[in-house]
Amino acid sequence: MPPSSTAPPSSAPTSAPSQPGVPGAPRQEVPEGSTKLPDKQLDASALPADYPREVYTSNGGTILNIRGQEGGCGHATAEAAQQDGTRVTVNLTELKGQTDQMCTMDIRHPVISVSLAAPLGERTVVLKQMR
Repeated sequence: MPPSSTAPPSSAPTSAPSQPGVPGAPRQEVPEGSTKLPDKQLDASALPADYPREVYTSNGGTILNIRGQEGGCGHATAEAAQQDGTRVTVNLTELKGQTDQMCTMDIRHPVISVSLAAPLGERTVVLKQMR
């Protein structure tokens, strides 16, 4: 079956806001109605080899839905660090809590939403992992 250009619908409940594709808490599923970003518009060369490379747009291209990576007690975040006429640079970070609790050794890949100042259009999305 050929890959779909839109995200598959999800029947699983998520912690996402009620309006699909609106930035908020990370969720496990891509918001319904999102469109997969074409490979030619994605520069993920700065990411580690095992990091997900999934980006979707929603809300007329003003929101990016990016598959991040987190583990244990960490929480994935994303920020549109730079936006210009040809590219949008998104910094992906895993925040690690300072806790005295035990943390699992699992790896999770939540979807993180980022708002853009203007619709993405033909601009390239550059993903960078921050430490």
